Amino acid sequence: MNPRRLMYTKWFNISRDGMSRSNPILIAALGLCSALAVTNRVDNSIAMGLAVTFVIVMSSLITSLIRNIIPQRVRMVTYMVIISSFVIAVDAFLEAFVPNIHDALGPYVGLIITNCIVMGRSEAFASKNPMRFTFFDGLSNGLGYSWVLIAIGAVREILAFGTILDYRVMPTGFENWVVMAIAPGGFFVLGLLIWVLRDMTKSYEEDLA
Repeated sequence: MNPRRLMYTKWFNISRDGMSRSNPILIAALGLCSALAVTNRVDNSIAMGLAVTFVIVMSSLITSLIRNIIPQRVRMVTYMVIISSFVIAVDAFLEAFVPNIHDALGPYVGLIITNCIVMGRSEAFASKNPMRFTFFDGLSNGLGYSWVLIAIGAVREILAFGTILDYRVMPTGFENWVVMAIAPGGFFVLGLLIWVLRDMTKSYEEDLA
């Protein structure tokens, strides 16, 4: 097969895995705390998704760049230092430019440091692959995480508040579902998404066979 075509195929597979077939939330079941805690509104979901995507991409790129000189014994500490540097930058940016969202997200921005998705991509992929593939892996996993948060946030905000991005979409007199504003509502929506995506992924694999 043509080397260029092989490269494009690998990029496609990496992107597909992060977005759907190995989605960090729906398939790998990582990052569930933030998926439940900050997704009662779409704007919070977008902000958290972008923050995590930025941290994954940048920390993975740096890890890939220096992967051959990181001592094996301190690799996890090295990843943590790299990740925490970008998390601090994201936290400062949100506090400076969108303080309302920064306050709404609360401590969960800082907890990106301990997010298993970020650390997992550094250890499982970035430490073993060149930067050109690492970028796509980080981006696809970040976007895979983001679209799930936004989907959950859209359902929860509509049902909990009758709005989407603070614009009224439900008719006057709509009875807000209070449960959707709190974590149990997030569990319910997340469970449905996991069921749908895993069922679709399984069907797709069977069709290919």
